Amino acid sequence: MKLTSFWTSFSVLKVILTTVILLNISVKPSFAGDPFRTQQPKKIGDRTEAAFKALFWQGNYTIATEELQKATSSEPNEPLIYAIKASLAYNNQDLVSLNTNSRKTLETAQNLIASDPLRGNLYTAVGHFLQGAVILIREGTVNGASQALRNLGKVYTYLNKAEQISSNDPELNLIRGYMNLMLAVNLPFTSPDDAISELQKNAAPRYLVNRGVALAYRDLKQYSPALDYVNKALKDTPDNPEIYYLKAQILHEQGKQQKSQNLIKEAIANFDKALNKKSQLPPNLVQQIQSERKNAFLIIDN
Repeated sequence: MKLTSFWTSFSVLKVILTTVILLNISVKPSFAGDPFRTQQPKKIGDRTEAAFKALFWQGNYTIATEELQKATSSEPNEPLIYAIKASLAYNNQDLVSLNTNSRKTLETAQNLIASDPLRGNLYTAVGHFLQGAVILIREGTVNGASQALRNLGKVYTYLNKAEQISSNDPELNLIRGYMNLMLAVNLPFTSPDDAISELQKNAAPRYLVNRGVALAYRDLKQYSPALDYVNKALKDTPDNPEIYYLKAQILHEQGKQQKSQNLIKEAIANFDKALNKKSQLPPNLVQQIQSERKNAFLIIDN
């Protein structure tokens, strides 16, 4: 996989920077403002938590955007807000907003180190990751590769600092786990099995762990375990259209692999479940789902 794909794939970037902080409400009640920890919760902020819940528990981008604006005013020192806004800017191909919010992520994270060194170092790593994405988008692979690699080194420097503070922290392990999965799936010198095992060990909430493992198995073209894990994710977030979209993708590829029209038909049904809530999804994502559904339908039609 090319370095530019590593930095700029929105599906990965979004997973790392926004889906890592979702509230698994269907399993158990959470502590106010902390969707990760059942013990010693941290004060992340109620407005920020509401944005998390809207974006990835419900999969509702419209409400999430509104909540993010409120969170920016009421909880301006929370780096998660700007990380989410940066990833949404990437989705909208808004380089100016991506650049602004990546800088804000880094700035607020660095300011947080004194009072909360674990999360401060963790989101300093995230800020450097985002700025690497900006570099490669703006400069291109050839001109930006060396600087982007330096940013990647900073990412792991600050992740390691966070690990030294609390190696079993669920928030840290979720973000680091997704990064390791991405590298393991796309680079030949890392082990996907090890990365999957590490993600499953200490990361939380479980819904996001299951979603990440499903994504990894999908990209590894191991569709049976991918389907098992996406179904686990659906049990916890049954109203999220993006999870139905992921399930549809897995079924579609599995159907092509096995030459099974029944699996393709099931994929179409899940594309339709995602599209039933298209009003709460970004237009470009809706277009992508519609395109993939059409391709699946053409297989049946032929």
